[in-house]
Amino acid sequence: MKLAIAQINCTVGDLVGNAAKILEFASRARDLGAALVITPELALSGYPPEDLLLREGFHRACKYALANLTEKIKGITLLVGHPHLVGDRLYNAASVIRDGQIIATYHKSRLPNYTVFDEQRYFKSGADPCVFDLEGTKFGINICADIWEEGTATRAREAGADMLLVLNASPYHMDKQALRHRLIRQRISETGIAIIYANLVGGQDELVFDGASFAMNNKGALTHQFDQFTETLGLIELQHSMPVPEKIPPRQILQASIYRALCLGVRDYVGKNEFPGVLLGLSGGVDSALTLAIAVDALGADKVRAIMMPSQYTADISRQDARIIAETLGVNYSEFAIEPVFDQLLSTLADEFKGLPTTGTADTTEENLQARIRGTLLMALSNKYGSIVLTTGNKSEMAVGYCTLYGDMAGGFAVLKDISKTMVYQLCHYRNSLGRVIPERVIQRAPSAELRPNQTDQDNLPPYAVLDAIIEAYMEHDLSLHEIIRMDFTEADVRRVVHLICVSEYKRRQSPVGIRITQRGFGKDWRYPITSKYRDEF
Repeated sequence: MKLAIAQINCTVGDLVGNAAKILEFASRARDLGAALVITPELALSGYPPEDLLLREGFHRACKYALANLTEKIKGITLLVGHPHLVGDRLYNAASVIRDGQIIATYHKSRLPNYTVFDEQRYFKSGADPCVFDLEGTKFGINICADIWEEGTATRAREAGADMLLVLNASPYHMDKQALRHRLIRQRISETGIAIIYANLVGGQDELVFDGASFAMNNKGALTHQFDQFTETLGLIELQHSMPVPEKIPPRQILQASIYRALCLGVRDYVGKNEFPGVLLGLSGGVDSALTLAIAVDALGADKVRAIMMPSQYTADISRQDARIIAETLGVNYSEFAIEPVFDQLLSTLADEFKGLPTTGTADTTEENLQARIRGTLLMALSNKYGSIVLTTGNKSEMAVGYCTLYGDMAGGFAVLKDISKTMVYQLCHYRNSLGRVIPERVIQRAPSAELRPNQTDQDNLPPYAVLDAIIEAYMEHDLSLHEIIRMDFTEADVRRVVHLICVSEYKRRQSPVGIRITQRGFGKDWRYPITSKYRDEF
């Protein structure tokens, strides 16, 4: 007996398109001899549908799409994820469809309400296991979070399951696959049955789903591992309720998986929202260089435009490097000098600022004016041509507020929002290993916003290796100040960085959505108040 995993890229709310894709993969699986095809969690509606689930019209549309899909399933059994409204109770469900009929429906038991998940806002918990028979094998069903804790897998085994099928919409973060493997082995140890893990692939706002579906036998040995970040119809041969092992591909290095996640996040955000292309400010620095490379790899050079906007503080090598990068990647490239506009604004404000302590010198006011001129130019081009602006700031800057509202934060999608500065350098080296596109001196130069003479990022910040480690400890792992200090950081550095994180929330709340690749990004899983007098001391 063969079964198939339809590792598909679904779009939230595209019920017609998702149903057509499910039917296509089911037909392909049937033609390849599969008796059963498994889709990801909520494949019919896309995941996560969020507050669409609060609309009656959406439920009617889901019900109609499921009925229409059911009629078309012939010659194969389909396990499909969908929202299921029963009376006034809404469930995250999976239905078994065979020969135009729904023969069983399972309701998800464990509803995650942590990190990026908010399922208890919408769904009720199911209580009963679901087991169905196909060609003498009894298959149990779980949905995603059901297998992250003890209980539901065991109930399926007690109900007679010979094998467990798990539908997932499990978003990517660094080292997530190793965590999934460990958890599945725990469930196998508890139940003694093989598990098939089918995962969603694709970008949805800040989330990227990496696919990476797999199968393990009843000893916890990995028998099948399908690719990350791409749609796949994965076939699995079963003998005696056990997957027959195939060759397992080598595991990708971390930087490769992060880079592919960023490319997929950009491709789907731009494509699913039907933007004709993207544009970004290219400074000659490392962040914008990496963002440009990702955009080109995701979309193709013909859909990417780079704008260099030099000021009187822009170094000649920054201009040279920006041109080299743009030429190497083959994108449309333009230069707009901002000095005339900057001078005009300073002239306009001269009387207002006369007599102030900073008169005659530049402070953050003048620095931010330059950033906001650039942001205005980029948004004007975006409005005129319809392309979305990609911001180029990284997580390190976003954490401590080293970014300008309506300036470098202006745009529609923040590619590096969850990428620390130290990881930016690692990703640049990784991309260059595939083919050099970022000049080495861009990577080697001290980073600078070039908003005043001889400026560097480290004028007011600890070295990025220190800064990023403190940010990770405080923000991603919730460590206290004293715990971080005991990690061999100076108290002054720790207190300064944590203070900057706390007072910068008002900026982050106004920042564009960006791709999440860590266990905790500045998005759905970071919900701190803007107005707060609390400061960590312990």
